[in-house]
Amino acid sequence: MEAATPDGNESSREVKSLISFYSNYLWNRLTALFPSSPSSFLEKISNLSRQAALPISTKRRAGLPLPLPSDSFSATPTTPEVSRVYEVLNDIMDRSILNLHKIQNNLQFWQSIAQGSNARKVYFMVFERGPRAFVNETVQVMRESVADGLAVQNLSHSASAYISERIAVLSALRSSLAAFLAEFYMEVDKCGEGLVKDPEKSFSSLMVTLNRLFSKLKASIGHLHALRQSDSSVDGTYSFPLLFEKLPEISQEESQWTDCEISDAINLVYKNLQELDSYLALMVAKHQKPRRVTRYWIRYTVGAVGLSVCSFWLLRHSHLMGSSDIDNWIREARESTVSFFNDHVEQPLLSIRDELLDTFKKRQKGVMDMEEVQLTSNSLHRMLLAFSEQTKGKKFPENSSDQEMLEIVMSRYEKELMHPIQNLLNGELARALLIQVQKLKLDIEMAMLELDQILRANEINFAILAALPAFFLSLGLIVVVRAWFRQDTRAEGRGRIARIQRRLLLVEVEKTIMQYQTCIDQGMENDAQCMFGMLIYCLDRLYHAVRRHAKATGEWQCLKQDIMELGKSDLQTAYKLIVTARMERVYDCLLPSLKRQ
Repeated sequence: MEAATPDGNESSREVKSLISFYSNYLWNRLTALFPSSPSSFLEKISNLSRQAALPISTKRRAGLPLPLPSDSFSATPTTPEVSRVYEVLNDIMDRSILNLHKIQNNLQFWQSIAQGSNARKVYFMVFERGPRAFVNETVQVMRESVADGLAVQNLSHSASAYISERIAVLSALRSSLAAFLAEFYMEVDKCGEGLVKDPEKSFSSLMVTLNRLFSKLKASIGHLHALRQSDSSVDGTYSFPLLFEKLPEISQEESQWTDCEISDAINLVYKNLQELDSYLALMVAKHQKPRRVTRYWIRYTVGAVGLSVCSFWLLRHSHLMGSSDIDNWIREARESTVSFFNDHVEQPLLSIRDELLDTFKKRQKGVMDMEEVQLTSNSLHRMLLAFSEQTKGKKFPENSSDQEMLEIVMSRYEKELMHPIQNLLNGELARALLIQVQKLKLDIEMAMLELDQILRANEINFAILAALPAFFLSLGLIVVVRAWFRQDTRAEGRGRIARIQRRLLLVEVEKTIMQYQTCIDQGMENDAQCMFGMLIYCLDRLYHAVRRHAKATGEWQCLKQDIMELGKSDLQTAYKLIVTARMERVYDCLLPSLKRQ
């Protein structure tokens, strides 16, 4: 039974290969019926079928452009074939970079696991490869623990082999594809003037180089099945061949291709690109990192169980089970929300509005209060004046100060207190007491007037203080929403982490330039081509990350020119490092963050 499974897989794979082969054969025979002037309907079908068959997204994005002279951007192609020449060159570069990005993304994951400790590798093998791997590895560990007691060591060795195999294959794919991209970019840079002046003639001569590049790529990737070990952890086999169509080359007698020949050559280039995309997609799929759901399946399982328990609990308190608890909770929550809104939002705002709009009316009320105090003061003045005139036996002027007359009252009061009972009936003691009561009333009214003025002056402050809880709650919601919108930590984002990512991209560019120069100095031509391809890849990521920000600040034209300068292979390394230092120091989108959070 164990031997039947591989045979079944092989037979199903052969059936799929035959179906794919004959479907492509029939389509090629159909398109061959219209070699010179295919209809627009067939062209649309061809484009749709080619896009649907691509395993990797080929949507055009704002990436690093071709190294063409600056005047080529203002030149407009005169024929559709010339336009397709530029399009196919851009597609070769875009697809190479997209495939390289997918390979690099998976390779970085496996390298990070490989650089971890043995415990981290064991944890990955057991807990981050899905529930089936968890059960299998757990059973295997229990068996080996009972047998020889070396279960953890064996699991660590198998984890290292598991990770190393994927790193080896992905590294080989990255090196081959990076070298292909580097040679293509250099060749376009050499033919730049010709592609601008005479695209058709330059493209025909470029076919020779593309044939050599595809053949070299086929030879470099074709040996990957030799890396497969007998006990490989990769499912199935990947020893299927990578077959490229041979591109036509210009003959010695002809100096230039016709539009029909250019169209056929472009179709063959797209067919080779599709074959390369399919091959790389399958190779990467067999060695890619586990999906996020697979790596964090324990968290998702716990979350699903918690959600199920919560749903069951809600179901018990719902109408479906004859309970009105949820309705009561919703009503209480609504009433609490309305009460909070009224107490801390509506009423404080209405108080502030009334205080600001009814100021004139409240001022009129304050004047009336001052008049009452003035009446009490005048009454006290007349009482003091009459008492002083009667006590001293002389006429006092009307403008006599209350303080002087109050001293006379107090002096008389002290004398009257020597015989309080007698003077209470026959003397001036009762009158002096009434005068002091009037003075106390005046003091109390003055204090109340000042207190009223203080309260009126702070009514707005009290209303604002009552509205502070709602203000802080709104501010917290705004901060949360703003953080959610700015949570994009990729290099294209706007936050501090995104700015750091852009600076790290520039660091990667500098490191790749230095590694490229080191390979050149040591005479390692193949490694140098690989490093130059990785440099183009890093520049494309940097180009895509800073484009929107640089356009917003008006720095895009200068920054774009500097990025294109770094992609020229004939410039000295010292000059490139000067350019990178200037980019890090001058451009706003690459400056360090001024605000530390």
